[in-house]
Amino acid sequence: MKSQALAGTRKAPRVPPHAPGMKIGLFGGSFNPPHLTHRAASLLALKRLGLDRVWWLVSPGNPLKDTRALPPLAARLAAARELAEHPRIDVTGLEAAIGTRYTFDTLHWLRHRLPGVHFVWVMGADNLANFHRWENWRGIAALVPIAVIDRSGAIAAGPFVESFARHRLPEARARRLAVAEPPVWVFLHGLKSPVSSTALRAAGG
Repeated sequence: MKSQALAGTRKAPRVPPHAPGMKIGLFGGSFNPPHLTHRAASLLALKRLGLDRVWWLVSPGNPLKDTRALPPLAARLAAARELAEHPRIDVTGLEAAIGTRYTFDTLHWLRHRLPGVHFVWVMGADNLANFHRWENWRGIAALVPIAVIDRSGAIAAGPFVESFARHRLPEARARRLAVAEPPVWVFLHGLKSPVSSTALRAAGG
């Protein structure tokens, strides 16, 4: 069965700056709303992983969440661009342009179209407990290295951590992650922030 990302024909989408050999972090989410922790996590990833750029993949909607009250993609993109304000952070609605709903399909599309780029999936540690609920989560781990950004000081137990424990890269070798053969992941400490999009929405921010 073909990946959803490769089905049909579409006008070539606009892809953020890239080139063979570049190390690019992919930070996906609804960004509803974007906040300074998104930016701080991206800057941490740029520095600790030795990345050239980080792309914020602003999704049309999270398949695991109720999206009925989700603001339009254009509004979230505009807010994310205003907040990111960094020459090496690119905000993109690529998933809407290529018609992907799941992270695995997005990664498959990128690996297929841009084979010379070293991609790293970047996510907050709060996603670890539910990562096994993501569509083809094991396939995601097999496609690209994964960087988990600490927000609480501890690694949340879950199927991902248990299944890929032996593939964890020591934090001291984090700069090798982007060129390592997946499955491989690293847990990065240093970001201590309680801010989340969920909390901001609950507070009306």
